[in-house]
Amino acid sequence: MASTDANSPFLEEPRILDLFAGPGGLDVAAHMLDVPSLGIEWDKDACETRYRAGLDTWHGDVSEVRRRRFEELPKDLNVLAGGPPCQTYSVAGNGVGRKALDKVEKLVHALVDGAGDEEIDVRLKKLGGDYRTALVLEPLRYAIKALGSPNREGRPFDVIVLEQVPAVQALWLVYKEALESGLPRESGKKVQYKVEVKTLHTEAYGVPQTRRRAILIARLAEHGTPSLPAPTHHTYKPHNPTQGGPDDQFLPTGGADSALDSWVSMGEMFKATGHWPLDTGGPFEVRSNYGSGGDPKKRGIRTDRQPSFTVTGKVSRNIVLPRNGSEQDERNLYIKEAGILQTFPPDYPWSGGDQSQQVGNAVPPLFGMHVLAAALALPLPPEEKLREGWPRVKAGTAQYEALRKVGCGAPDSCGPDCPKPEDQAPSSPASKPKPRPRTGASAKRSEK
Repeated sequence: MASTDANSPFLEEPRILDLFAGPGGLDVAAHMLDVPSLGIEWDKDACETRYRAGLDTWHGDVSEVRRRRFEELPKDLNVLAGGPPCQTYSVAGNGVGRKALDKVEKLVHALVDGAGDEEIDVRLKKLGGDYRTALVLEPLRYAIKALGSPNREGRPFDVIVLEQVPAVQALWLVYKEALESGLPRESGKKVQYKVEVKTLHTEAYGVPQTRRRAILIARLAEHGTPSLPAPTHHTYKPHNPTQGGPDDQFLPTGGADSALDSWVSMGEMFKATGHWPLDTGGPFEVRSNYGSGGDPKKRGIRTDRQPSFTVTGKVSRNIVLPRNGSEQDERNLYIKEAGILQTFPPDYPWSGGDQSQQVGNAVPPLFGMHVLAAALALPLPPEEKLREGWPRVKAGTAQYEALRKVGCGAPDSCGPDCPKPEDQAPSSPASKPKPRPRTGASAKRSEK
């Protein structure tokens, strides 16, 4: 079932600049739509996954690229996308960003009113707190920077697509107001967009996982009002009345949207990809570590007949075991399995360290495909494409070295433009969180 509107594609050659690109969720979605993309990613481990996946990448700090290398970006990039780090806004994080939302909103208005980069940076330093809170401003700063770019001849991005945790929808609405009122040019003439904002459920688009994301889609006013992707599946409501016998107890019960397909369960997705978690092929359950506070009695359990809990950076701690099995039968969820629940291709080449965090931070490619298709008015390809083989780029090959040379400035190592943790900006060193050493056990889990 297609989720785009009836408009025909309005960009002859869309090309995406993906800020905070992570291991490639949105880029995989773009690949499925035959749309090229360039990702900017700070984390070297996520970049290693991207190189192994053959994705065009700059290993860089998004803020520093805007300040120092913006004119080096390909001038034909006409779609701006991004999912700024969500930890400070997420209910799973420390909530600093939620408390700072009102202050960040004032900075959005200041940018639209013509405040310069130096003034904004000074105000951000005064804001204090976790430096990641300020990164939610970067997409807007890129959009404004494009209007004064000699390389782009002042050409704006035609489309802007942003995603974040639900807590940031309030800020996306401030973005909407700013984009619709118009971004400033030096000439004084403003560039206006048409914008839609909504929090969407990923399982409503066939992702076998309950996860909500606040989505913003903006188009230049000349391209008309964008459409949000229409749902293709039911949302998951475990407390609805049941249908049929025990095997159907989790199925949706119909209603006004009864024409929609049932949400997709973990079992359905693993069966479709040919990667069933148990050697026996029997029914299983997954015990989540998320939100448990370390108390096993409070850990949620879902079975193969249900979608998974939200896949987070701690997903490798989740336990999979035969349904009603004993502790001796349980094991940790593998990274490959977590990637499948995120709808990455089954053989996606997860690489580098902290792979659990990479998987949890990523946009589910199937969900990204629906969002991008709606934003660009493109037809959706069959979702089975996401289950086809994904080519792995081997280290040391000419292709790998070429990707690294573009991304890092050197074929086999990081170059001078690659970020270091202490260089991340804007922030004072004292406000930066100290990295937590990874144990040998966590390192082994990430290699699964």
